[in-house]
Amino acid sequence: MKQLTLSKGDRRRNEILSMLRKHGKITVQEIVERLHCSEATARRDLDLLEKSAGIIRTIGGAIADTGAVRDTPFAEKQGTLRKEKEAIARAVMGLISEGDVICLSGGTTTFMIAKELKTRTGITVVTNAVNIAMELADSEGVQVVVIGGVMRSNSYELSGPLAERMIESLHIGKTFLGIDGLSIEEGIMTYSESEAHTARMIIARSRQTFAVFDHSKAGKTSLFSMAPLKELTGVVTDRSIDPAIAKRLREEGLEVHIAE
Repeated sequence: MKQLTLSKGDRRRNEILSMLRKHGKITVQEIVERLHCSEATARRDLDLLEKSAGIIRTIGGAIADTGAVRDTPFAEKQGTLRKEKEAIARAVMGLISEGDVICLSGGTTTFMIAKELKTRTGITVVTNAVNIAMELADSEGVQVVVIGGVMRSNSYELSGPLAERMIESLHIGKTFLGIDGLSIEEGIMTYSESEAHTARMIIARSRQTFAVFDHSKAGKTSLFSMAPLKELTGVVTDRSIDPAIAKRLREEGLEVHIAE
């Protein structure tokens, strides 16, 4: 029987996986230096391994799959716990007054907030999510300010240097952040490195920041930290949240709003 011979590309990608298993992370530059290939080849290999081997791409490299919350397309997440997200959106309306300048990050819960806002007047909404901007585009009582940048298809969020330059000039009253996970020890988290950085900048430009999430996110970790709990004003979640977690959040000094 003829022995199967791996191609040069397969051998290179196997070596990349070996380095990831050993070190947990790798950069494009490390691949170039160790495997003597071009940056374009290294990036292409990482893209292929993301699809075939489940590695996690980051800016400038990749990390091994840690078993954290995975990135999920918006359409798939939108149908999950829909009633809870709608209830959270209605609860958020009690935190918004006419004349407010608010920010909505991307996410299925913040998208529900945008839907609720369509009946309000005198509100300015800053967002880096294309779908939220489009949802509010025909709302006469809502002024929409869109933060530019490069879009991630899974979340429709815009991030990157262009977004950062615009955020630096903003003054936001209240920010409502969609998250992928919340931990008492690690704070609020998201799957995307670039979105985490954008969120940190938005928080710094906001007087108040609320994390909005359904109970499935509580006590879960994701890949990248957006902020420790001490940087939040409060959270808005649904009534199925673990009472022990809600208690710990209050002990940390956060406002805890439970949607009915």
